[in-house]
Amino acid sequence: MTPTNILFLIIGYFLVLLLIAYFTGKNDSNIDFFKAGKQSPWYLVAFGMVGASLSGVTFISVPGWVQASELSYMQVVFGYFVGYLITAYVLLPIYYKLNVTSIYEYLERRFGWHSYKLGAVSFFISRVLGASFRLFLVAIVLQQFVFDAWKIPFEITVILSILLIWVYTFRGGIKTIVWTDTLQTLFMLIAVGLSIYFILDKLDWSFSQFIASNEFKEYNQIIFIDDFFEKKHFVKSFLGGMFITICMTGLDQDMMQKNLTCRSLKDAQKNMLSFSVVLVFVTFLFMLLGALLFIYADKFGVSIPLMDGKQKTDLLFPEIALNSNLGMGVAITFILGLIAAAYSSADSALTSLTTSFCIDFLGIEQKPEENKKRIRKTTHIGMSVVLVVVVILFKHVLDTNVIDGLLQVAGYTYGPLLGLFAFGIFTNYMVKDKYVWLVALVSVISVLILAKLPTESLNGYVIGYELLPLNGLLTFIGLWCIRDSKKENQLIIPR
Repeated sequence: MTPTNILFLIIGYFLVLLLIAYFTGKNDSNIDFFKAGKQSPWYLVAFGMVGASLSGVTFISVPGWVQASELSYMQVVFGYFVGYLITAYVLLPIYYKLNVTSIYEYLERRFGWHSYKLGAVSFFISRVLGASFRLFLVAIVLQQFVFDAWKIPFEITVILSILLIWVYTFRGGIKTIVWTDTLQTLFMLIAVGLSIYFILDKLDWSFSQFIASNEFKEYNQIIFIDDFFEKKHFVKSFLGGMFITICMTGLDQDMMQKNLTCRSLKDAQKNMLSFSVVLVFVTFLFMLLGALLFIYADKFGVSIPLMDGKQKTDLLFPEIALNSNLGMGVAITFILGLIAAAYSSADSALTSLTTSFCIDFLGIEQKPEENKKRIRKTTHIGMSVVLVVVVILFKHVLDTNVIDGLLQVAGYTYGPLLGLFAFGIFTNYMVKDKYVWLVALVSVISVLILAKLPTESLNGYVIGYELLPLNGLLTFIGLWCIRDSKKENQLIIPR
């Protein structure tokens, strides 16, 4: 598939998104931008959240990770499922009870101004880095397979990508996102299904023959329980996955903003449960696709593409889909799936960053009515510029598999949020609010030091995703140390 054909396909895809944005953004109001008028059907939100949760990272990086880790990522995904249950029945009732626009408003009502700002800052850093990870992955694929052919610099590729997102979200915001996510999830699922079908056909296998093959046995181990010191041990992966979901979904304005557009708490919980079941199944399909890609590459002599002189397994899927004679059907579905996967998370990230910055930092709800829309639109532009800068920086500093890097960063940035919310929900104590920044800083520095310790000094123990719950635990202990025993929580929340 030529770069020109890919470019025309991308243009056609974005024209469809702009059409959706035209109809959903007619009102151009802040209430629609931030909350979609609280009228979103739960099943629509659930289906769209599948694509937003998977993103371009899952679409490309998870299959590329299979060679190094087999199907061990499913252990993390099983933990995700439990995390979604906790989010649905512990966190969502609080948000609906308090009728918040930004979920970090809970921290202000529970502890005070400093805790509120710490929560907002933690989310802001987390989401900027997370969204940039995802956009970076797609940008390098577009660069390698499209824009390099025209000698267009990587920086221009990034700017164009984010500009397109801004164009179709600047009016409708989350209301537009709910509908575009649905379309994007559909494209993504079609892409993975057809990719598996066409690769199996090329290998002259049925699905059952693939599962029973000796080649698949090299990749098919899911549960790892032999060595607790290893990073991918089941207990460490499962608990890490559970806390990653609680933080990256339940304590994340991006994901919760979609849930809060549902008509009621029950609808939001239905959305969360159905979405979590589908997500586990779809992620497993991506892992199977990853095994197929490496089997195909080995059989037909496809080399893992290089980036800056190093092998980049994240680029194997696009290499096979676009350059390995699988046919135009695979190439088209891959490009549509890739774009859908990337922008279903990036567009909602841009919208949630705009929402959080307007509510949590600028106090837009207290501004004069005639200024609110201007503030929102200016902030939307500012958040776009921030993403451009961070994605470009990633090209020069990132040297790991993107999904692994994303989960590692979550361990540092979401830890203070986990500790704050846990302390607020499971104790009745108030805290000396002005010291929460110090607690969070000490906690993050502690886990950073721990993560840098050589395995020899830990008797061979390899630290993995348990950094996140450990970070949260240290924050919780720190908050306990600065608790105000003379004051108790006066905020009434569901238990």
